[in-house]
Parts: sequence; C-alpha cells; structure tokens
Amino acid sequence: MTEERMSKVSEDNNYDESQIQVLEGLEAVRKRPGMYIGSTSSRGLHHLVYEIVDNSIDEALAGFCTKIEVTIEEDNSITVSDNGRGIPTGIQAQTGLPAVEVVFTVLHAGGKFGGGGYKVSGGLHGVGASVVNALSEYLEVHIHDGKNVHYQKYERGDKLNELKIIGETDRTGTTVHFKPDYEIFEDLIYDYDVLLTRLREQAFLNAGVRIVLKDNRPDAKGNYRTDDLYYEGGIKEFVKYLNRNKEAIHPEVIYVSTVREDCEAEIALQYNDSYTEDIESFANNINTTEGGTHETGFKSALTKVLNDYARKYKMMKDSDKNLSGEDTREGLACIISVKVKEAQFEGQTKTKLGNSVMRTIVEKMVNEKLTEFMEENPAVAKIIIDKAMTANRAREAAKRARENTRRKTALDGGALPGKLADCSSKDTEYTEIYIVEGDSAGGSAKEGRDRRYQAILPLWGKMLNVEKSRADKVYTNEKLLPVITAIGAGIGEDFDVVKIRYGKVIIMADADVDGSHIRTLLLTFFFRFMRPLIENGHVFLAQPPLYRVHKGKKQKYVYTEEELKVALEEIPDGKVQRYKGLGEMNPTQLWETTMDPELRVMKRVDMEDARRADEIFTILMGDKVEPRREFIEENSNNFVNLDI
Repeated sequence: MTEERMSKVSEDNNYDESQIQVLEGLEAVRKRPGMYIGSTSSRGLHHLVYEIVDNSIDEALAGFCTKIEVTIEEDNSITVSDNGRGIPTGIQAQTGLPAVEVVFTVLHAGGKFGGGGYKVSGGLHGVGASVVNALSEYLEVHIHDGKNVHYQKYERGDKLNELKIIGETDRTGTTVHFKPDYEIFEDLIYDYDVLLTRLREQAFLNAGVRIVLKDNRPDAKGNYRTDDLYYEGGIKEFVKYLNRNKEAIHPEVIYVSTVREDCEAEIALQYNDSYTEDIESFANNINTTEGGTHETGFKSALTKVLNDYARKYKMMKDSDKNLSGEDTREGLACIISVKVKEAQFEGQTKTKLGNSVMRTIVEKMVNEKLTEFMEENPAVAKIIIDKAMTANRAREAAKRARENTRRKTALDGGALPGKLADCSSKDTEYTEIYIVEGDSAGGSAKEGRDRRYQAILPLWGKMLNVEKSRADKVYTNEKLLPVITAIGAGIGEDFDVVKIRYGKVIIMADADVDGSHIRTLLLTFFFRFMRPLIENGHVFLAQPPLYRVHKGKKQKYVYTEEELKVALEEIPDGKVQRYKGLGEMNPTQLWETTMDPELRVMKRVDMEDARRADEIFTILMGDKVEPRREFIEENSNNFVNLDI
C-alpha cells in the first residue's frame, strides 16, 4: 500500500478515542437486544415472559413461592404475580439505590450472584429483569412485604418515580406488569399456546408449585382461556404427559433421585409401544436441548444396566452382542432434571450442561437405583429387556436393508428416482427440491420451474405411516425411497446433513385436508429420520394461494379469507376462482404464486413446528382412540388445516 493511499484511509476511516463508544446502563440492551434475548421476533417477545417467570421460579426453588400467575392482558401487555418473599426494597450497599431498582436497572445484579440469596437458580446470565425493563415500553412493579405495598414504574428502562409506598398489605410477593416496546419488537401479539407449553413444563419440574395462565383477550365467541397447572407428582406426571397419546408397555413410571455434593438429580421414565425415544433434560429448570453431562451419564448407565441384567438372567446368549444405546432407548419417554449450584452451560445456544460432576452423579444413581428397581420388579424388567432385544433385531434388519439398498446404488446418488426432474446446478446455497403432491401438479411444476436451481419430485398416493414403522420398513418403502435418494444424505443414524443435494427441501401440497395429511406425514418422517434437516433450517412449506380474483387485465392471488375481502374491494365485481388443488394451476400461475423466489410465500419449519406436527400425527394415527376423539371434537368447527 502506498503512503498516499495510507493517508487517504486514515482520513476516511479515522480510528481513535472518539470511535470508542460507551453504552451506559440499559442502553446496550436496546442497542443490541438480540444479544440478550436471542431475537426481536415472536420468539424474543415470548422470552420476556420467561425471564420474569424464572425469577418467580427461583423463589419456588428456594422454598418461598407456591403460586405464580401469568396474565396476557387485552392490550398484549403481561402481568406476572407470585406469592414469594417479594424483591427486597432496602438500600443496596454498593449502589445506594433500593435493591428492587438495582434488579430492574443494572445488568448482572440479583440474588443469584452469591450472597446466599439462592442455592440454585434458573437464570443463565442474571440479566432477566433488567433486560425486560429495557425492552418494555413501560414496566411497573408492585412489591408486597407483609406490611406495605411498594411501587415503582419505568419507561424503556428509565425510572419515572422513586420507589414509594402506596398502601398496606398482609401478604408477600412480587407483581410485574410490562408492555413490550413496539420500537423493538417485530411482533407484539402473544401466542397463548406457546406460553402454555413453557409454563406447563415449569409446573411439571417444580412439583407442588401452582402456575396459572390467563388470557384476558376474548376469542371470536367472547370466551376467555385459563389453565391451572399443578402437578404434585412432578416429573413422574411429566412422563405420563409425554406418553398421553401412546400406549405405555408397563403401568408404573420408574422414578429415581439422589442428592450428592450440593447437587440434586431426579429421573422419571416409562417405555411405550412406539419406535422413537423422547428424552427431555433440564438443568436448574432450563431445557438443555443440546444435552450435556447429565444426559450422557443417564444414557451410558441405562445401556449398562439393561445389558448386565439381561446377561445375569440369561435373557441373552453368551455369543450375542450387547444391546446398543439406541436399542435400550427405543420407545422410551424420559425426563432428566438436575439442580447444580454453579451450572456451566455450553454449546451454540448455551443449552448444553457442562458440569462434569453431573455425569458421575447421574451415572452412579442410575446404575444403583435402576438396577435395584429391576431386581425388585422382574416382570417390568422382562418387558423392558424384551422391547430392547426386539429393537436390536430390527436394527440388524435395517442394517441389512440399508446395505442391500446401497448395493443397488440408490443411496449413493448413482440411481436417482425416475420421476425426479433434477436441476442443473449443484450449489446447495441456491438449489431447492419441491416435493409435490400428485403427478398433475408435478407436471405443472416441472414446466414452470427455473431448471437451473429447482428440482421437482412428484409423489403419488399416501406414504408409509412412520408412526408404527422401524427403519427397516422405511428403507424398502416405494413412496419414501424416492425422497431419501433424491435428498441423498441417508436416514436415521447414517444421515449426514453435509451430503444433502439441495439447500431447500420444500413441501408443496394442496391447501386441503389431504394436503395437510401429506405435509404432516412428511414432516413426521423428517422429524424422526432426518432431524438435522429441520434443525439446520432446510425444510420449508410452500404456500399456494386459495383464490384468484380477476377482472379484465386485473388479477390478484389471495392466500387467506381476510385477503379475499380486501381483494374484492380493490377489484369490484371481480370473478373469484377457488383453487381446489395445485393441479388446477397452469405452469405460469404456479410459478408466479408458489415458486418464483421474488414473489412466493414460504414458511421455514423449525423444531417446534415439527414437534407439533409429530404430536398431531401421533394423535390421529396412533392406537389410542380417546385422544383422537378429543382432537376431532375440539377442531370439528374449524377447517382442518395442519399447516404450520
């Protein structure tokens, strides 16, 4: 670089003390909210509620709170009230401010940072209350200390008044009322079911704590929703909830627990007749979705206990190979919950427990107490071992089926499906495959697509019910094999997301009941046999229009009933064409509405979407009649649309 060029850069990009910015107080949170709550989308909006509720849960963990009430107000503000001790109102020595003001205005301040306030805590970083305050249009806090009611209000993190006494009281607890800031969040509408799922989880994990969720927003019929969540049985009831739409193969939920080295661990498990495992693990009430030492310790011990028991009682031949971990976990519903004083969280999303001591504690507990349970309950032990041995035989059959399929080169990319219209590009950053319902729609899609980047795979007929199928059946299924070979990354334990042939896998089905069924079948298949495809954001749902409104040269495609009303106002006396299926669109229309990257509407499928689809499919296609009947009754007045 020449001296003249260097001088020019110095003038244009002056980097000195004036470039160093200091963000004071909560200004940093408002500047970079994503760093503190993940995003400013709907996910971040709901996270605000979790942060305040977590503070109440901390009071419950400490033994001072038995009831938490969460209310969605009519204006989508939130009120969280508990009957704990109440946030301290005295002057905090380091700051000279009331302790409650410190909690709501100073990052990394609270009872979870030593001092004996809490033995264990659910907060990851101790920034909850202050971050919620910073990202709220306003926040009010009422503290009941058994004598007085203390009150303070904030606006976008700044206090509007000094802490003051506004009344007398004989109870204790904290009530926080806040409204998310429209300047920060993209979406300000709370989803009742999203909050219900999280709060139900917390009620299960904290036996004896009552959590009430209320919605003060009336529905179309003027009704209000309320759920009273109280589970005296704790995680044992959680396991029963996981198995509610499946058939348990032994009546009793197995429960083991221990307290060692300032740590607590409890595990509840029960096997069902399905072929999938459902293990949910938690550390200090935080869902450790990436697993960690506690989950590793459990899996290792479970495999050892079942193998040792089977060999001790000659249920396996000496020449038989050991049961694998996958065998021992088939059909398992399990909750692992640990409490640790100084929790260490790792992983990309900080949801993986890293405390090495928890592996040792959990492993020893399961080895001792599960062995003891099986010795005392031989009938249940036999049922579990038989289930694992059947899984072992099926796994070997799947292995043979897989090798047989590979010999035919189907999984090595040498023999792509005959109906696949592939794209010319191999760059997965741009390539996408449309899995299309029916040959008619597939034909239109093939003609209307961009052949450089868009591949089309038509499906015909109903595919395999993977709810009741192991991998060996999947490998030989004529409906699913084309999907497996086209994507090109294998399935199950062999699936390698790096090998996918397309960056986007798009399900394109009719906007009716049959289309919803196919979407749900495919999502369930991806969820169970190609989960990384969803976890890495490669699965999408196409959104074909429901109507076309046209008059003369004017036309508008409409995707909802509400949009139809607007379109008819914009095009008076316009003709309305109702699309009963994708096959009714010609190639140009299909391209314009559903396939053109510049105009189309698509929805990315995340793990929550897939879990919901999986749950619905279990209800509709499982053996239990009662959940199916309840689902149909609840949804009988609605157009059945399982779209996510």
